Amino acid sequence: MKKYNSSSLFFLFSVVLLMSCGSGNESASDAKQLRAQIEQVKKEKATLDATLRDLEARLAKVDPASAQAALLVSVDTIRPTAFTHYIDLQGHVDAEGMAYVAPSGMGGVVKSVLVKNGQRVSKGQTLLLLDDAMARQSLTAAQQQLNILSARLSQATTIYERYQNLWKQNIGAEISVINAKADVDALSAQLKAAQAQVAMAQEQVNMTRVKAEISGVIDELNVKVGEMFTPQAAATPGMGIRIVNSSKLKVVTAVPENYVTLVKQGSRAEIQITESGVPAFVSTLSVVGAAINANTRSFNAEAALPANPLYKPNQSAKVRIIDYQNNNALTVPLNTVQQDESGSYVYLAVAKGQQLVAQKQSVVTGATYGGLIEIKTGLSSGDLIITRGFQDAYTGQPVKAVQ
Repeated sequence: MKKYNSSSLFFLFSVVLLMSCGSGNESASDAKQLRAQIEQVKKEKATLDATLRDLEARLAKVDPASAQAALLVSVDTIRPTAFTHYIDLQGHVDAEGMAYVAPSGMGGVVKSVLVKNGQRVSKGQTLLLLDDAMARQSLTAAQQQLNILSARLSQATTIYERYQNLWKQNIGAEISVINAKADVDALSAQLKAAQAQVAMAQEQVNMTRVKAEISGVIDELNVKVGEMFTPQAAATPGMGIRIVNSSKLKVVTAVPENYVTLVKQGSRAEIQITESGVPAFVSTLSVVGAAINANTRSFNAEAALPANPLYKPNQSAKVRIIDYQNNNALTVPLNTVQQDESGSYVYLAVAKGQQLVAQKQSVVTGATYGGLIEIKTGLSSGDLIITRGFQDAYTGQPVKAVQ
């Protein structure tokens, strides 16, 4: 008759109990009890695993034939290799030189559009002409007034000089000289005001010529002759002129705040511009935000892009920021690392006489990425790690490596 010890019975009972509890709706107050039960079951499982290994070892002694059936496993040789950990993020292409064109003044009715969509323009180049009829009328009136005052000042100056010369010859009255000087001073002040008025009127005329603030390509042109073009209209999406200088592009990404101590200016990043067909390349972060966005709990990071006609503003980008790198790391597949109450461990295939046997090896792990985990301590170069079949292995069990 088969006999079961109390540990086996308790383990089975615990498993059944957990399965039955899982079918209901546990409240928050049950969490502590469930965690305690889980820990107890883990301990019982470890005890049963140890008992199983002991029984199998004893069986191998009393029944040597059973020891001949080696466990079929796959193994891999541990070798130092470069290991890199990335922070995987999404970003977009942005133009450092991008400007929305707006009139300098209040705007007006478009009289002429001098550029086309896709045309390359230079800084200061005139793009639009607005109706300048009223502005030119004001300029003409101001210039006429300036001419009148200039003529009057010239005449007043001549009269003043004559009175002054006569007064020096003791001819005439002093009051005449004083009055003539007052006329000159008054007209001089009026002339300055008129000159300012002309300059202001000229500025209004200049404002009817809408110019490019930067050099680049007309990326968006939604202005037609006869329409009103005002600062408000220029700021409305889809209603103005946008110039993009694609010679200076950058990738912008939002970095979660938990990486604030790892991501710094100068950090390297692998960048792939989606759908561009251009291979990924490594760049450095030129800008790292100094503040955390209160809504997204993230900060911005930027990296410059090399010039390439295939890169366009607002393209999606995959950004992998390198936050850890070891060029001489020992790594193993992540799924080969198991856990028990003592910590992390793997199974190695070690030589024992003429055969290989499994050996449990405790390890201290590091970063994980791409299905690999770095082993800080516990393994050496040349070790044979069991990568398949380790779930059924125990220390001392004969194993046979297969492809």
